[in-house]
Amino acid sequence: MKEVRNTIELTCSKERIWEILTQSAYTRIYMFGCDAISDWQVGSSLIWQGKHEGNEMVFVTGSILEIDRPNLLVYSVIDPHASYPSTMENHLKVRYEIEEMGTGCRLTVTQYGFEMAAEGEKRFEEVNNKGLGWQPILDVMKGIADGVG
Repeated sequence: MKEVRNTIELTCSKERIWEILTQSAYTRIYMFGCDAISDWQVGSSLIWQGKHEGNEMVFVTGSILEIDRPNLLVYSVIDPHASYPSTMENHLKVRYEIEEMGTGCRLTVTQYGFEMAAEGEKRFEEVNNKGLGWQPILDVMKGIADGVG
């Protein structure tokens, strides 16, 4: 299975990580200025909205696939402006797993679903980010968790 997986250790509680993943006050810091808009219930929509050239814009849409708060969050993502149809096969999946360990927690993010998705190889290369994957985003999350973001 083709996937992009990154892990980081954070010195905070699972609940704090959950807040960072789901509250727009934090998502806009690490997710390129985007608010994560959802009621965080399985089956609900998830909209990543921000500003582009001063105008409000939806950059990514998807839906909540699985939640086990504060341990697991899985959602789908797709660019609503893409040339391919917004079918579930074309949605990529993002999975966050939060595990307690020692004085903090381990956060693992995995993005997958490239094999069946339209333009899957191109999208994999974009997410893989020259081998960095989600690490730059996780580093910003760590800064937020440590109170410096």
